Amino acid sequence: MAQIVGVRFKNTGKVYYFDPQDRTFEKGDFVVVETSRGNECGEVAIPNREVEESTLHKPLKRVVRPADAVDIKRAQENEAKKQQAMKTCQQRIDAHKLDMKLVDVEYAFDNSKILFYFTAEGRVDFRDLVKDLASVFRMRIELRQIGVRDEAKMLGGLGICGRPFCCAQFLSDFQPVSIKMAKEQGLSLNPTKISGSCGRLMCCLKYEQDAYEHLIKTTPRQGAAVNTKEGRGVVQEVSLLTGMLKVRLDKNPDAPPTAFHRDDVRPLRDGRNKPQKPAAEEASADEETT
Repeated sequence: MAQIVGVRFKNTGKVYYFDPQDRTFEKGDFVVVETSRGNECGEVAIPNREVEESTLHKPLKRVVRPADAVDIKRAQENEAKKQQAMKTCQQRIDAHKLDMKLVDVEYAFDNSKILFYFTAEGRVDFRDLVKDLASVFRMRIELRQIGVRDEAKMLGGLGICGRPFCCAQFLSDFQPVSIKMAKEQGLSLNPTKISGSCGRLMCCLKYEQDAYEHLIKTTPRQGAAVNTKEGRGVVQEVSLLTGMLKVRLDKNPDAPPTAFHRDDVRPLRDGRNKPQKPAAEEASADEETT
């Protein structure tokens, strides 16, 4: 087991593990940590705990020190300078007539460089832009192209459910989602109803997918032959969430289907009335990634 502390650098960013160096930190504490791009100031999201060493990427970077008033002030000043940097960069983008959309700006904690995040349809030759920005800010400039999901996460907003974007509130990583999930959950395949503001499939399709996969495995399909307490029959309708089935009984095929719960029926495996494959299984399950 290894002792770690989890640190987040943005409100809804990914949590990274660091070696606390035999010090104890509480959730909400600010610390200065060692990263691949130099020292950074972040907030403790996970207090000291032990985790399996096999789950860690060794060696762990260390917590340099608890953040003091000077460190916190510097981080706040860097945040305050972002708006002017955004304005300046946008002016230079317009001047160079580049087909790119500026999304966010991030100052390195030690003010050694500035990162500009942008989106674009394809590759952008921004070499002249970098030289121009370097002459203005007098520090190292880095431009990083991001995807539309990362843009939504940074900018925030309201989803079609009326609540703030999940990615901007609590999601630390984007999980792969596919059209197969929407089909298995019985949702409309209208793109406007299953896509988020970013234009990709909604992240929330992933939330209940494990439950739907379990229900699909344990519930007889439409067209399946089953045995009930009233005799054999064929499933006509299925409600996955409630577990209710409508079964047309063999003994009275002209009567309306009878309702049974899935726990009260037993699928028959004699090959009669072979179940139909649901559309979800026939569809492509190509995943959308960030």
